[in-house]
Amino acid sequence: MERNNDYMRTPGRERPLSNARAVHNNVLFENLEHPPPVRPTRSSLSHDSFPDDIDFHGNNLGSQSMDFGSDSLSFISSESPKGGSYSPLSSRDVEAEMKRLRLELKQTMDMYSTACKEAITAKQKARELHEWKLEEARKFEEARHAEEAALAMAEMEKAKARAALEAAEAAQRLAELESQKRMSAEMKAKREAAEKKRALDALAHTDVRYRRYSIEEIENATNFLADTQKIGGGGYGPVYGASLDHTPVAIKVLRPDAAQGRKQFQQEVEVLSCIRHPNMVLLLGACPEYGCLVYEYMDNGSLEDRLFRRGNTPPIPWHTRFKIAAEIATGLLFLHQTKPEPLVHRDLKPGNILLDQNYVSKISDVGLARLVPPSVADSVTQYRMTSTAGTFCYIDPEYQQTGMLGIKSDIYSLGILLLQLIAAKLPMGLTHHVERAIERGTFANMLDHMGRAWLGYVKMALKCSELRRKDRPDLGGVILPELNRLRNLGQAYSFSLDVGSGRSGGDGGYSGYFTGGPNSIISRTRASTAQVSL
Repeated sequence: MERNNDYMRTPGRERPLSNARAVHNNVLFENLEHPPPVRPTRSSLSHDSFPDDIDFHGNNLGSQSMDFGSDSLSFISSESPKGGSYSPLSSRDVEAEMKRLRLELKQTMDMYSTACKEAITAKQKARELHEWKLEEARKFEEARHAEEAALAMAEMEKAKARAALEAAEAAQRLAELESQKRMSAEMKAKREAAEKKRALDALAHTDVRYRRYSIEEIENATNFLADTQKIGGGGYGPVYGASLDHTPVAIKVLRPDAAQGRKQFQQEVEVLSCIRHPNMVLLLGACPEYGCLVYEYMDNGSLEDRLFRRGNTPPIPWHTRFKIAAEIATGLLFLHQTKPEPLVHRDLKPGNILLDQNYVSKISDVGLARLVPPSVADSVTQYRMTSTAGTFCYIDPEYQQTGMLGIKSDIYSLGILLLQLIAAKLPMGLTHHVERAIERGTFANMLDHMGRAWLGYVKMALKCSELRRKDRPDLGGVILPELNRLRNLGQAYSFSLDVGSGRSGGDGGYSGYFTGGPNSIISRTRASTAQVSL
């Protein structure tokens, strides 16, 4: 049995079921070789004293049967001598011995089954433990690689941190240097500003560019700003006619509620006190403390008043209108060619054109004028303004939409002014009406009643009032030469009237040239202006 137990406990070996019966028989015979003291008799060993089959169940053995009948044990009584020295076995002892053997065999089989189960469980646990060890080893490797990667990343971050710290220290040193430079620059700027302020204050009291008038002199000259002395007015303030230093003057007084008036006042003083031109109004003096400007007196007032015949004044002759147009273009070109930077008027209109007693026109109200960089004279680069300024219907549409200011912004205003000069009508929609009239052949009906001589620059005026700047002609190269040609034509006609050459009255023979006949300017320009777009 011990050998069997050792045999059954041997791992990894499979025992064939065919040997099971031999094992049980050997066990039985070994036990029978040494029988107990009491031997059963032959009669007691009956077939009924043993079960027919002995069943043993195990996980790996299966079941085997053992037959112990009277025939199988008959050798005990038959082979033993009749007069032997030992007594035959009793059936009870044999049965007890068989029971004991069966019990031991059953216990052995149970132990074998339990051992098999434990072996299987142990093997499964060993396999699970092996898998767990492999998984742990894999996790350990991953953790080691992750740790190495983290250490490498930490080293990189440390390097970046050191670099950033060095850069921050360098930036801090640079900022300190810049701060010191800025502080020194601010101190220098403050000193320069203080010096400039002292110089301006001194200049304000000793400025030789214009004469300074006291408010008492202004009030005495205008009878304390009486309404009877008022000769005009506008957004800036009223204009009074007076006499200072035995010279007739026009005094413009800033309204107290004019928000931009003080700025315009300073701008106009700066511009007019620095420039001199026959077609620019002359600034005689000013009273800066109260915003008063003293101009030369213009006997015929503004061009707007004369075009609309306010005060029942006579209409302007057509040859004089030629001259006025040329003079306005000349003065405007002077502003655009101002050195070192061009000067854009921004508010050119008939109300800002003054006429002296000889109908010499002069541009005034340059309070909105702006000095722009020289590159603005280029047709590409322009100067951007944060807010538009000017008078409605005269403002350049492109400037109004984009804020891009250029010298051709004044060309648009000049085009509207030239159209008003020949039609004496309000500026609203004037370009559209003139174009339609030319297309329909009824333009002569739009002319001022003294304009039957027809100012032939209508085509050029329409070109000047194009919506896009690139479509407008150049002032110095195209507009002014044409206006000078027309002015010379008018002067020749006026001279012929003065010398009495026989072309007196009416239009002096130029009527057909301007208004009628197949070779007239209307006929030649009607086709070319019919397609002018709005």
